Amino acid sequence: MFKKKETLVTAFALFSLFFGAGNLILPPLLGFNSGDQWLIVTIGFGLSAVAIPILGILAHAKLQGTLIDFGNKVSPTFSLIYAFFIYAIAIALPSPRTASVTHEMAIQPYWDISSWFTSSIYFGLVLVFALNRSKILNILGKILTPAIILILLLVIGITVFSFPFEFGSTAIASPFTNGILEGYQTFDAIGAVVVGGVIIISINLKYVNASYDDKKTLIRNAAWFAGLALFLIYMGLILSGALSHSVFDAETTRTEILSGLAKQSLGNIGNLFLSILVALACFTTAVGIVTGTADFVASRFNNLQSVYTTTAIIGSVLGVLMGQFNVAYIIAVAIPSLMFIYPITIILILLNVVPDKYASSLVFRAVTITTILFSIPDFLGSISTLAPAADTFSWIPLQQYSLGWVLPSFVVFLAINVIGSRKPQ
Repeated sequence: MFKKKETLVTAFALFSLFFGAGNLILPPLLGFNSGDQWLIVTIGFGLSAVAIPILGILAHAKLQGTLIDFGNKVSPTFSLIYAFFIYAIAIALPSPRTASVTHEMAIQPYWDISSWFTSSIYFGLVLVFALNRSKILNILGKILTPAIILILLLVIGITVFSFPFEFGSTAIASPFTNGILEGYQTFDAIGAVVVGGVIIISINLKYVNASYDDKKTLIRNAAWFAGLALFLIYMGLILSGALSHSVFDAETTRTEILSGLAKQSLGNIGNLFLSILVALACFTTAVGIVTGTADFVASRFNNLQSVYTTTAIIGSVLGVLMGQFNVAYIIAVAIPSLMFIYPITIILILLNVVPDKYASSLVFRAVTITTILFSIPDFLGSISTLAPAADTFSWIPLQQYSLGWVLPSFVVFLAINVIGSRKPQ
């Protein structure tokens, strides 16, 4: 049985692997735009950026496997294709975005250095960590995460108590669903199925003699701790943004409002603290993505160390190349892929968490196919050149909120389980 210390260290490691570029820059502007609806927005954001990702970690704890295991009940071929897309998206978008955010917020304001130089040094260090993966839990859990949380608490605490507790009117038409969709941009559901495997393998390397049940309990407890910490941090950042409605202009960008909050709360030294925070938060996420991708590719080649190393190098080089684009561009490019792959990821997480008697292979296949079909309108709508007419898919419930897949998937899940329960035994 693991002690509280091991649980806390693992929870900190999970937190740091989740808490990256999007987690830091998205909530303040979301709060700024939400105004007096900040709490509703927080609940929506917490649903897609905390609840679903933590369920993803719990699914990993249950499966004690890799991302491939998430979709095996649909079919091995589907699972392989799905895993390929997940890792391709992760290593091509959120991983490079961490370098881009680090350059824009932690390097560019102080030094006249090109983004090429920043991303090269950045992913060079990521590669060093990825190649020393057995030490990831200790380094992330004992050193980097406490520093991240301390700086966040300083910024949030001082901001909340510095502004009068007054809010402006909301600029968001549908606060709850907007919060959910903004949570997509954190990539945390995708992060859960990617870095969950990293945690599993790291725990197996570190605690060789621990039993399956003990490791499952460790991961489950750590996930709940990490989830609570993430939600409280998000709530604090959204509230800070909402309270600062009179300080920033309506055209304020994500990075500007975060920098402004740091300066408002900590003075001139605030930007220095923010730079450290950004660098640490982004770096830990990049390490998790590169390590997880290398694990996946190596697993397809009998876990050869040479394959792992080669993939980590390729992932780091790709991070350098893609990291040259600015943050706003990477976020915009990510939207179509997220509108398609995120619903599928959410469904696979939920199906792997529910009791096995409700998640047969038939349920997996039918619900996943339904989700794919009803995600297509959202995917097309996110690409301006392919966007259908406004009323083309208006008959689908919740389609106006880009959540048209939710009810059909739930109905199929319910129908198959009800019909199955009525069959004679």
